[in-house]
Amino acid sequence: MAMPKPIRLLAASCMVLFIFLVLQIMRNPSEVKVPKEKDPNRSGEMDRDPNLDATLEPPEPLHRVVGDNYAPENPNSDRINATLLSLVRNKELTDLVQSMQDLERTWNHKFNYPWTFLNDEPFTQEFKDVTRANTKANISYLQIPAAHWDVPSWINEELMHESANMLEEEDIQYAHMKSYHQMCRWNSGLFYKHPALQDTQYYWRVEPKVHFFCDIDYDVFRYMRDHNKTYGFTISLYDAPQTVKTLWPETLKFLAAGNSHLMAQNNAMDWLVDKAARPDHNIKANGYSTCHFWSNFEIADMSFFRSPAYEAYFEHLDRAGGFFYERWGDAPVHSIALGLFEDKNKLHWFKDIGYQHIPFFNCPNSPKCRGCVTGRLTDGEAFLNKEDCRPNYFKYVGNEWADESEKGKDGKAGN
Repeated sequence: MAMPKPIRLLAASCMVLFIFLVLQIMRNPSEVKVPKEKDPNRSGEMDRDPNLDATLEPPEPLHRVVGDNYAPENPNSDRINATLLSLVRNKELTDLVQSMQDLERTWNHKFNYPWTFLNDEPFTQEFKDVTRANTKANISYLQIPAAHWDVPSWINEELMHESANMLEEEDIQYAHMKSYHQMCRWNSGLFYKHPALQDTQYYWRVEPKVHFFCDIDYDVFRYMRDHNKTYGFTISLYDAPQTVKTLWPETLKFLAAGNSHLMAQNNAMDWLVDKAARPDHNIKANGYSTCHFWSNFEIADMSFFRSPAYEAYFEHLDRAGGFFYERWGDAPVHSIALGLFEDKNKLHWFKDIGYQHIPFFNCPNSPKCRGCVTGRLTDGEAFLNKEDCRPNYFKYVGNEWADESEKGKDGKAGN
């Protein structure tokens, strides 16, 4: 039986198209492109995670251990005015020791910078004995003044409770945990005001239950000073927009109230307001991209937080009440302030410091790293990869390691 005419025409058309494609391939074989296999660790807009490229040290000058120049008891050591800083409770001792041991093994056993532990309650003798056994460096045990930790008098606790109920309905963690809100406020604008820290300039924030994977053979604090850096991070993420709905509107209100002159000329405003990468976040956060530096790791200069610009900004936010009526974290507050009031060239990605705070990693491709998977952002669910905001940071601020990766593309990955 003969095929119907429409089917014959369709078959003929398909044959003509097939012959045309074959001829094109034979004539221009070099133009036939096979789709690239995607990097399994791809996140955001990146085709390839830069942590897969070989990671060298940052540029000189770098200060290293020579003889006893960083010995713990050397009164004339090369250490500068800096500390390892940790907000920690007595019950977190085991988790803190894990963090201490990792950082002492990879870095501080060489440089012996002092540790500073802070708590809103007195530290126990057990806490002091165990921590002293895990470092040769000096340790300070500080209690946070009640005036710095307590919920401020202008906060309506009934409204705070109702606001927490609303956050809880949106599945926001720690909505009703008052101490979490207190911690976020303290980390945002009060940690550097402790009387015992008034003369301290640089700090490295270290939290309980984090990991460090890579040997670092230079003084990171002197790197910050010598290279005119204000703030260093390892991981940049998107925040939950439900927690910061009014943070950006309050920021704009602050700028509009005669404070726009405080903005740095070479600022990172574009990074803060991007709406292309995660438009839903920008909408829910009322104009803020929610990109931030994950502040459980910070190496920074306290001079920035003590500046008139930051002090005025924090005071405005504190009075607005969002640390308690929403769940403003220190990460977005620090990040917005740095993006507005600091020259973006003074921000630094510590790519070479391997780090984990569950569930995210920074794991560079370096023979100095052990215990993490090179280029892996998370060992959690795959959807967490979309929380990586480094692509936007590189887009608007830049990747200072790009040239270094070109020099060392044959480097070996970490284990």
